[in-house]
Amino acid sequence: MKNSTTKSLIYLLILVLISSCKIKTVIKVDNVKPQEVINKTLYNTILEQDRIYFEAYNTCDLILQNKMIPENLEFYHDKGGLMTSKSDYMEGLKNNICGKVTRQLVAGSVEVFPINNFGAVQIGMHTFYNNQEPNAISKPSKFIVIWKKEANIWQMSRVVSLH
Repeated sequence: MKNSTTKSLIYLLILVLISSCKIKTVIKVDNVKPQEVINKTLYNTILEQDRIYFEAYNTCDLILQNKMIPENLEFYHDKGGLMTSKSDYMEGLKNNICGKVTRQLVAGSVEVFPINNFGAVQIGMHTFYNNQEPNAISKPSKFIVIWKKEANIWQMSRVVSLH
């Protein structure tokens, strides 16, 4: 009987302790302002690299796109999965993007963070438009690009595309 009472008291104590703990809640924030630009030079450099790459993307300049993609590319797509083959990536652009899709950066959405002795991280929003279906609704989606700078050349070494 004594053992049963002790167990009951322990369970009661545990229950009281658990119920007195604070419960963390997730708060949804609708109007989050973008990060303040700390390194304006780096920010402008990455925006320019983004502009150059996606102008080539939108106009099907596969030669320039090829220069901006390294051999060890990692392209993570939430729907398509992981692609690590540069040749497969370039073939996909040629067959599925050229003349069919255009990309537009969402103004004011970009954040840039330096990666010491490597390059930078770009986080932002963009919208893709299907040129074959001009009335299709396009929604902005998030992306992350890890830019690598080597010998004064910037390349998109890792890309995460989220829809």
